[in-house]
Amino acid sequence: METAENPENPENPADTGTAEFLRTLDREGRLLAAAAAEAGPDAKVPTCPEWQVRDLLRHTGAVHRWAAALVADAHTTPRPIVDPPDLDGAELVAWYRDSHRLLVDTLAGAPAEVECWTFLPAPSPSPLAFWTRRQAHETTVHRYDAEAACGAAASPIAPGFAADGIDELLRGFHARSRSRVRSEEPRVLRVRAVDAGADAVWTVRITSGPPVTVRDAAGEAEAELSGCADQLYLALWNRAPVPSVTGDRSLAELWRASSGI
Repeated sequence: METAENPENPENPADTGTAEFLRTLDREGRLLAAAAAEAGPDAKVPTCPEWQVRDLLRHTGAVHRWAAALVADAHTTPRPIVDPPDLDGAELVAWYRDSHRLLVDTLAGAPAEVECWTFLPAPSPSPLAFWTRRQAHETTVHRYDAEAACGAAASPIAPGFAADGIDELLRGFHARSRSRVRSEEPRVLRVRAVDAGADAVWTVRITSGPPVTVRDAAGEAEAELSGCADQLYLALWNRAPVPSVTGDRSLAELWRASSGI
């Protein structure tokens, strides 16, 4: 597997975790570019029906450059995402590859103590760890989109990485005030990744405010979404069907209908 240079400090467990996210980001971006080039810019993206491959490349490349700039320039307040250039075809794929390379190199070369803006409430060891993790998951989900567009078999997602992405989604994205997963009547949903260890289970309490998620199986739940971590990860990002639903299926439908990011 190709990796960025010097991505790891073995003396620091947090750095080791960040280095693994960096390796994943490096690999997934290369796979995304290859699948997009094979599909061609006009190909429909079945997992994002409003997009063609050119939209996928423009979006993901722009996000890569935005994240790289936040880290490189140590911005401590939000910055807008800059519109991508008006490129298409092979030139657009090349621009995406450059965007991805810029991001990987920026994260690999950034000082561990860099301070910059982040946007999820879930705790992270550092801003550098946050952005490396976030971009690894961003790129993995969109790599899946690109492979779907060209009809390729999906590249594997490791159970531990998928479970981490579920955690980021439930305890990060859906802890924000903008989450639309709401219910006037309090509901309790369980999420369980069956192949990612005993702690890969989450209890999501849904009310009229943002969902509150804890990583445990305490108390009763009205419904449970379960399956292998990779399929559950894709399902919770609305890329694939939920592998298994038990209990009140209307609660699963509430998630599907309102959880889009």
